Amino acid sequence: MPTLSLKDVSLYYEEHGTGDETIVFSHGLLWSARMFEAQVAKFSEKYRVLAYDHRGQARSEVKGPFDQDTVAEDAAELIRKLVGGPVHFIGLSMGGFVGMRLAARHPELIRSLILLETSAQAEPVENLPQYKLLNGIVRWFGIIPPVANKVMKIMFAKSWLANPSNAQAISRWKKELSSNKKSITGPVEGVIYRKGIEDELSRIVCPTLILVGDEDVATRPEKAAFIQKEIKGSDLVVLSGAGHSSCIEKPEEVNQVIWTWLDQHFTLS
Repeated sequence: MPTLSLKDVSLYYEEHGTGDETIVFSHGLLWSARMFEAQVAKFSEKYRVLAYDHRGQARSEVKGPFDQDTVAEDAAELIRKLVGGPVHFIGLSMGGFVGMRLAARHPELIRSLILLETSAQAEPVENLPQYKLLNGIVRWFGIIPPVANKVMKIMFAKSWLANPSNAQAISRWKKELSSNKKSITGPVEGVIYRKGIEDELSRIVCPTLILVGDEDVATRPEKAAFIQKEIKGSDLVVLSGAGHSSCIEKPEEVNQVIWTWLDQHFTLS
């Protein structure tokens, strides 16, 4: 299992494909690099692709602190060590929190920024009681079926979950969700108590693409619209029938949107 030792934590990562330019995938809370398997397969045809697990999640070392500033610095160090130059950074939800911090604070590391299902703002106050309750249950019992069922409704579009043709995928990702250890409570707290970075968005100057599902109930489309308004020259695409895990729910559509956008903005030699 490939791991990268950073200054205070070891991260699991995968490398696929070859190319003059590198794409880095940064996953959402409770998942892992596996959530991008359809994107990794596609983009490794043309690019060098790196995907990693955040500290405290999946196959990376469980070691705090888990605040978003620390997690973003992990990503910056990973890019410096494995690439040494600017990358195309693709982050979903928590991965988007990381990507925006990198683009604003370390612009020399980010060639382009692609954000899926994310927000620049702190977690809405009205969400905290529900998330704190769920996290308390996980701390004692792990992600038991009632918790997994509740979280699946947050992570995926209602229409996607109701489609019988998705039964196998739903079973697979529910099992993946339930595999989280009790220690996931640390990363969860790092997300739900995060600080907003609204005032940093104007510092992002790289080409930026924002995607959001029209059924995303975790980071609603208006959150994406706010980011698009604050990052000069950024592009916004709304995905029909997608929720908070659009890369899983609509893999072909997500791939096509990103592939076309990259081709329009960058010409590889």
